[in-house]
Amino acid sequence: MHVGRMRMDASLLAAHSLKDKRMVVKSLKDRIRNRFNVSVAEVDNQDLWQRATLGVAAVSGDRAFLEEALRKVLGFVEASGSVRVDTFEIEVD
Repeated sequence: MHVGRMRMDASLLAAHSLKDKRMVVKSLKDRIRNRFNVSVAEVDNQDLWQRATLGVAAVSGDRAFLEEALRKVLGFVEASGSVRVDTFEIEVD
């Protein structure tokens, strides 16, 4: 069994308040969950309306599948237009 983890630090382009940020982050998390069947949570920077740190996790028997799935999530987030991914880390054990 392999566990894949990704941490993304992102800038929110459309958020002008914490309320805007919550709407953007909730929508993005829901779309990621529904499309990729992974776990996702906001793990840091909850009090900053311009920044979000998301953690994504998945489990599989195939290490290469996890790496590819997390890269697809990253591409999806980058293409969403609502956030700009500044840094990310992918780790598969």
